Amino acid sequence: MLEVEKSLRASRRVVLGVERLCESRAELLKGSRVGLVCNQASVDRALEHSADVLRRTDGVNLTALFGPQHGIRGDLQDNMIETPHTVDAETGLPVYSLYSETREPTEEMLRDVDVIVCDLPDVGCRIYTFVYTIANCMRVARRLGKRVVVCDRPNPIGGAAVEGNLLEAGFESFVGQFPLPTRHGMTAGELALMFNEHFGIGCELEVVPMEGWTRGLWYDETGLPWVMPSPNIPTLDSATVFPGTVHVEGTQVSEGRGTTRPFELVGAPYVEAAELARRLEFQDLPGVKFRATNFQPTFQKHAGVTCGGVQIHVLDRHSFKPVLTGVAVLKALYDMYGESFRWKEPPYEYVYDKNPFDVIAGTQRLRMALEKGLTLQEIEGSWQTGVERFLEERAPYLLYEA
Repeated sequence: MLEVEKSLRASRRVVLGVERLCESRAELLKGSRVGLVCNQASVDRALEHSADVLRRTDGVNLTALFGPQHGIRGDLQDNMIETPHTVDAETGLPVYSLYSETREPTEEMLRDVDVIVCDLPDVGCRIYTFVYTIANCMRVARRLGKRVVVCDRPNPIGGAAVEGNLLEAGFESFVGQFPLPTRHGMTAGELALMFNEHFGIGCELEVVPMEGWTRGLWYDETGLPWVMPSPNIPTLDSATVFPGTVHVEGTQVSEGRGTTRPFELVGAPYVEAAELARRLEFQDLPGVKFRATNFQPTFQKHAGVTCGGVQIHVLDRHSFKPVLTGVAVLKALYDMYGESFRWKEPPYEYVYDKNPFDVIAGTQRLRMALEKGLTLQEIEGSWQTGVERFLEERAPYLLYEA
């Protein structure tokens, strides 16, 4: 019975927001000059890029393209590697980088734009810049009297589970602008509604929802093709662990960038792999197995140096807790290798005056808890009040059934 249920879910056809926009909601754009915020993963189910889908839609006048972090083609690997403004060779349209000297469109960039269409993927984690690029566009649109249309896409790790601490005031950044939990369980369209109403951006916003998506669906159950949303999220496996191991970016430990398994591999030159794996296995965390391994990053931290560590194998993604697992990995590393373990030095995502780990976590409490030796149960327990409040706050903005 379970296998039949899985088969039925896997065959479900999800219609993307951009497909619905062009097929039945194109009146939202007719008579207007359109700027599209997109990257290489902004495709329909036939793998046609959203820019091309819009250009062939009757009455749509596409005048400009805008790219987020990693560039409009998703080819730049690391954080704080800016992309230049350019011209699209295929269409001749101007391409403006929103990860450059500015993280929001300027008045000059929007001179020939009446409606900003946002069609960006997300990975279901607060610590990811694309939804804040959308938020920045919404703020500028409010100020300049432009409209915003957000074409919704699936949360690849589902919309049911919520986990982690809420971002605290004073720790806002380009990887966290609002008090969301680490794993928020919302889509980009739902977040845009919450940003606009609950958090008070107040622009003229229209969200074009998907058809056929429900909160329990993971990306591989949608029938949609996977295109990596950014260079270091190559697979759904990497997206699954990302809400936890993204915290490793705030340390001098490798999070697997420069390998073929970013965010699934964690380690450092001083780590004895078997010892770390045994310590983590002893925690008996749900849905996960830690395999001792050695790896050598080709770039970024410890490039060309062999690191001992673990690969995180998710055996049951429905019981797996990515945030707790990521914290468990960091706690084991800190407790076992405190003399060698180091937090990353600033800057991180244009924040120059705070510990990068605190910027990622959205609080200094998590770092302090690790330094003080608090248990995993104590750390997880500290999240619960915030999660419960968030679940109440997000309820009015949910577009999809469980």
